Amino acid sequence: MHLEEFSEGSSFLNKADPRLKIIVFSIFSILCATASGLKTPSLFLLYSIFSVFLARLRIKPLFSRLGVANFFILFIWIFVPLSYPGNSHFSFAGLKISQEGIFYALSITLKSNAIIIATITLLSTSSVNSLAHAMLHLKAPKKLVTVFFLFYRYITVIHEEYLKIKRAVLARGFVPKTTLHTYRTYAYIVGGMLIKSYERAEEIYRAMLCRGFQGYFPLFEHFQIRKIDIIFSVVSIFMFVVILVLA
Repeated sequence: MHLEEFSEGSSFLNKADPRLKIIVFSIFSILCATASGLKTPSLFLLYSIFSVFLARLRIKPLFSRLGVANFFILFIWIFVPLSYPGNSHFSFAGLKISQEGIFYALSITLKSNAIIIATITLLSTSSVNSLAHAMLHLKAPKKLVTVFFLFYRYITVIHEEYLKIKRAVLARGFVPKTTLHTYRTYAYIVGGMLIKSYERAEEIYRAMLCRGFQGYFPLFEHFQIRKIDIIFSVVSIFMFVVILVLA
Protein backbone atom coordinates (compact mmCIF):
# COMPACT_ATOMS: atom_id res chain seq x y z
CA MET A 1 0.00 0.00 0.00
CA HIS A 2 1.60 3.21 -1.16
CA LEU A 3 -0.33 6.22 0.13
CA GLU A 4 2.09 8.79 -1.27
CA GLU A 5 2.01 7.59 -4.85
CA PHE A 6 0.98 10.98 -6.28
CA SER A 7 3.60 12.95 -4.33
CA GLU A 8 6.53 11.52 -6.29
CA GLY A 9 5.97 13.48 -9.49
CA SER A 10 7.76 16.58 -10.75
CA SER A 11 4.78 18.65 -11.89
CA PHE A 12 3.98 22.21 -10.90
CA LEU A 13 1.61 21.10 -8.15
CA ASN A 14 4.18 18.68 -6.77
CA LYS A 15 6.57 21.60 -6.28
CA ALA A 16 3.98 24.14 -5.12
CA ASP A 17 4.00 25.41 -1.54
CA PRO A 18 1.79 23.01 0.48
CA ARG A 19 0.60 25.87 2.73
CA LEU A 20 -0.99 27.63 -0.21
CA LYS A 21 -2.39 24.37 -1.55
CA ILE A 22 -4.08 23.67 1.79
CA ILE A 23 -5.61 27.17 1.79
CA VAL A 24 -6.84 26.84 -1.81
CA PHE A 25 -8.22 23.37 -1.15
CA SER A 26 -10.03 24.49 2.02
CA ILE A 27 -11.74 27.35 0.17
CA PHE A 28 -12.55 25.09 -2.77
CA SER A 29 -14.05 22.30 -0.65
CA ILE A 30 -16.21 24.66 1.44
CA LEU A 31 -17.58 26.49 -1.60
CA CYS A 32 -18.13 23.29 -3.54
CA ALA A 33 -19.80 21.43 -0.67
CA THR A 34 -22.21 24.31 0.02
CA ALA A 35 -23.05 24.91 -3.65
CA SER A 36 -26.58 24.24 -4.82
CA GLY A 37 -28.01 23.13 -8.13
CA LEU A 38 -26.05 21.41 -10.88
CA LYS A 39 -24.29 24.27 -12.69
CA THR A 40 -22.02 25.37 -9.84
CA PRO A 41 -20.84 21.83 -8.89
CA SER A 42 -20.20 21.14 -12.59
CA LEU A 43 -17.96 24.21 -12.86
CA PHE A 44 -16.08 23.18 -9.72
CA LEU A 45 -15.63 19.72 -11.23
CA LEU A 46 -14.14 21.33 -14.35
CA TYR A 47 -11.61 23.12 -12.13
CA SER A 48 -10.69 19.80 -10.51
CA ILE A 49 -10.24 18.17 -13.93
CA PHE A 50 -8.06 21.10 -15.00
CA SER A 51 -5.90 20.58 -11.90
CA VAL A 52 -5.37 16.96 -12.96
CA PHE A 53 -3.46 18.21 -16.01
CA LEU A 54 -1.44 20.63 -13.84
CA ALA A 55 -0.50 17.74 -11.56
CA ARG A 56 0.22 15.45 -14.54
CA LEU A 57 -1.30 12.49 -12.73
CA ARG A 58 -1.41 8.99 -14.13
CA ILE A 59 -4.97 8.21 -15.14
CA LYS A 60 -5.09 4.58 -13.99
CA PRO A 61 -4.31 5.23 -10.28
CA LEU A 62 -6.61 8.24 -10.35
CA PHE A 63 -9.55 6.23 -11.69
CA SER A 64 -8.76 3.50 -9.19
CA ARG A 65 -9.24 5.97 -6.32
CA LEU A 66 -12.38 7.41 -7.92
CA GLY A 67 -13.80 3.94 -8.48
CA VAL A 68 -13.61 3.10 -4.77
CA ALA A 69 -15.25 6.39 -3.79
CA ASN A 70 -17.99 6.17 -6.41
CA PHE A 71 -18.86 2.66 -5.26
CA PHE A 72 -20.23 4.21 -2.07
CA ILE A 73 -21.82 7.09 -4.02
CA LEU A 74 -23.73 4.41 -5.94
CA PHE A 75 -25.83 3.78 -2.83
CA ILE A 76 -26.97 7.42 -2.95
CA TRP A 77 -28.37 6.75 -6.43
CA ILE A 78 -30.20 3.71 -5.09
CA PHE A 79 -31.90 5.31 -2.09
CA VAL A 80 -32.14 9.09 -2.65
CA PRO A 81 -34.33 9.10 -5.79
CA LEU A 82 -36.73 6.73 -4.03
CA SER A 83 -36.97 8.68 -0.77
CA TYR A 84 -36.46 12.32 -1.79
CA PRO A 85 -39.75 14.26 -1.77
CA GLY A 86 -40.92 15.67 -5.08
CA ASN A 87 -42.90 14.97 -8.18
CA SER A 88 -42.81 11.40 -9.41
CA HIS A 89 -40.72 11.24 -12.56
CA PHE A 90 -41.48 7.62 -13.39
CA SER A 91 -42.27 4.36 -11.66
CA PHE A 92 -40.31 1.13 -11.70
CA ALA A 93 -41.59 -2.11 -10.16
CA GLY A 94 -44.09 -0.13 -8.11
CA LEU A 95 -41.44 2.28 -6.79
CA LYS A 96 -41.81 5.98 -7.47
CA ILE A 97 -38.62 7.82 -8.46
CA SER A 98 -38.72 11.59 -8.05
CA GLN A 99 -37.09 13.96 -10.49
CA GLU A 100 -35.86 16.13 -7.63
CA GLY A 101 -34.21 13.07 -6.08
CA ILE A 102 -32.35 12.35 -9.30
CA PHE A 103 -31.09 15.94 -9.49
CA TYR A 104 -30.07 15.85 -5.83
CA ALA A 105 -28.15 12.59 -6.28
CA LEU A 106 -26.47 14.03 -9.37
CA SER A 107 -25.49 17.16 -7.43
CA ILE A 108 -23.96 15.05 -4.65
CA THR A 109 -22.07 13.00 -7.23
CA LEU A 110 -20.65 16.08 -8.95
CA LYS A 111 -19.59 17.71 -5.68
CA SER A 112 -18.11 14.50 -4.26
CA ASN A 113 -16.02 13.79 -7.34
CA ALA A 114 -14.89 17.42 -7.57
CA ILE A 115 -13.67 17.39 -3.96
CA ILE A 116 -12.07 13.95 -4.27
CA ILE A 117 -10.15 14.95 -7.40
CA ALA A 118 -9.11 18.25 -5.78
CA THR A 119 -7.92 16.33 -2.72
CA ILE A 120 -5.72 14.16 -4.92
CA THR A 121 -4.35 16.98 -7.09
CA LEU A 122 -3.85 19.61 -4.38
CA LEU A 123 -3.03 17.57 -1.28
CA SER A 124 -1.83 14.16 -2.42
CA THR A 125 0.82 15.78 -4.62
CA SER A 126 2.64 16.69 -1.39
CA SER A 127 4.10 14.19 1.04
CA VAL A 128 2.38 13.60 4.37
CA ASN A 129 5.43 15.05 6.11
CA SER A 130 5.14 18.25 4.05
CA LEU A 131 1.41 18.52 4.78
CA ALA A 132 1.99 18.11 8.51
CA HIS A 133 4.76 20.72 8.32
CA ALA A 134 2.45 23.09 6.44
CA MET A 135 -0.34 22.58 8.96
CA LEU A 136 1.99 23.66 11.76
CA HIS A 137 2.89 26.79 9.77
CA LEU A 138 -0.83 27.50 9.42
CA LYS A 139 -1.14 27.38 13.22
CA ALA A 140 -3.05 24.11 13.37
CA PRO A 141 -3.00 22.53 16.87
CA LYS A 142 0.25 20.66 17.39
CA LYS A 143 -1.48 17.66 18.95
CA LEU A 144 -3.87 17.40 16.00
CA VAL A 145 -0.99 17.52 13.52
CA THR A 146 0.92 14.87 15.51
CA VAL A 147 -2.13 12.59 15.54
CA PHE A 148 -2.56 13.11 11.78
CA PHE A 149 1.07 12.23 11.07
CA LEU A 150 1.19 9.21 13.38
CA PHE A 151 -2.15 7.96 12.02
CA TYR A 152 -0.62 7.81 8.54
CA ARG A 153 2.57 6.27 9.90
CA TYR A 154 0.80 3.42 11.68
CA ILE A 155 -1.49 2.65 8.77
CA THR A 156 1.66 1.70 6.89
CA VAL A 157 2.96 -0.22 9.92
CA ILE A 158 -0.24 -2.27 10.18
CA HIS A 159 -0.18 -2.95 6.45
CA GLU A 160 3.43 -4.11 6.61
CA GLU A 161 2.58 -6.53 9.41
CA TYR A 162 -0.40 -7.80 7.42
CA LEU A 163 1.82 -8.51 4.40
CA LYS A 164 4.31 -10.43 6.57
CA ILE A 165 1.58 -12.61 8.08
CA LYS A 166 -0.04 -13.13 4.67
CA ARG A 167 3.26 -14.29 3.13
CA ALA A 168 3.81 -16.66 6.06
CA VAL A 169 0.33 -18.16 5.68
CA LEU A 170 0.67 -18.59 1.90
CA ALA A 171 4.11 -20.18 2.36
CA ARG A 172 2.39 -22.84 4.46
CA GLY A 173 0.06 -23.72 1.59
CA PHE A 174 -3.06 -21.88 2.73
CA VAL A 175 -5.74 -21.66 0.03
CA PRO A 176 -8.77 -19.52 0.94
CA LYS A 177 -12.12 -21.31 0.61
CA THR A 178 -15.61 -20.93 2.01
CA THR A 179 -14.87 -23.24 4.92
CA LEU A 180 -14.67 -22.90 8.69
CA HIS A 181 -10.91 -23.44 8.50
CA THR A 182 -10.57 -20.42 6.18
CA TYR A 183 -12.64 -18.19 8.47
CA ARG A 184 -10.64 -19.33 11.48
CA THR A 185 -7.38 -18.63 9.62
CA TYR A 186 -8.49 -15.10 8.74
CA ALA A 187 -9.45 -14.54 12.37
CA TYR A 188 -5.95 -15.62 13.40
CA ILE A 189 -4.47 -13.28 10.76
CA VAL A 190 -6.43 -10.29 12.10
CA GLY A 191 -5.58 -11.13 15.71
CA GLY A 192 -1.91 -11.66 14.94
CA MET A 193 -1.79 -8.46 12.90
CA LEU A 194 -3.21 -6.40 15.78
CA ILE A 195 -0.83 -7.93 18.33
CA LYS A 196 2.24 -7.47 16.14
CA SER A 197 1.18 -3.93 15.24
CA TYR A 198 0.81 -3.07 18.93
CA GLU A 199 4.23 -4.50 19.72
CA ARG A 200 5.75 -2.65 16.75
CA ALA A 201 4.11 0.59 17.89
CA GLU A 202 5.53 0.18 21.39
CA GLU A 203 9.02 -0.36 19.96
CA ILE A 204 8.76 2.74 17.76
CA TYR A 205 7.38 4.83 20.62
CA ARG A 206 10.27 3.84 22.91
CA ALA A 207 12.72 4.64 20.12
CA MET A 208 11.10 8.07 19.73
CA LEU A 209 11.37 8.73 23.47
CA CYS A 210 15.07 7.82 23.34
CA ARG A 211 15.46 10.50 20.66
CA GLY A 212 13.83 13.16 22.81
CA PHE A 213 10.26 13.07 21.48
CA GLN A 214 8.04 15.34 23.59
CA GLY A 215 4.66 14.98 21.91
CA TYR A 216 5.30 17.04 18.79
CA PHE A 217 7.78 17.30 15.94
CA PRO A 218 9.94 20.45 15.94
CA LEU A 219 10.39 22.42 12.72
CA PHE A 220 13.94 22.73 11.43
CA GLU A 221 13.24 23.64 7.81
CA HIS A 222 10.85 26.15 6.32
CA PHE A 223 9.10 26.53 2.99
CA GLN A 224 9.93 29.14 0.41
CA ILE A 225 6.94 30.71 -1.34
CA ARG A 226 7.53 31.27 -5.04
CA LYS A 227 5.84 33.95 -7.11
CA ILE A 228 4.25 31.31 -9.31
CA ASP A 229 2.70 29.70 -6.22
CA ILE A 230 1.11 33.01 -5.22
CA ILE A 231 -0.14 33.54 -8.76
CA PHE A 232 -1.68 30.06 -8.81
CA SER A 233 -3.43 30.66 -5.49
CA VAL A 234 -4.79 34.07 -6.50
CA VAL A 235 -5.96 32.80 -9.90
CA SER A 236 -7.63 29.77 -8.29
CA ILE A 237 -9.53 31.88 -5.74
CA PHE A 238 -10.49 34.30 -8.52
CA MET A 239 -11.86 31.37 -10.52
CA PHE A 240 -13.92 30.28 -7.51
CA VAL A 241 -15.43 33.77 -7.29
CA VAL A 242 -16.18 33.73 -11.02
CA ILE A 243 -17.88 30.34 -10.67
CA LEU A 244 -20.10 31.67 -7.89
CA VAL A 245 -20.93 34.78 -9.95
CA LEU A 246 -21.78 32.73 -13.05
CA ALA A 247 -23.99 30.48 -10.98
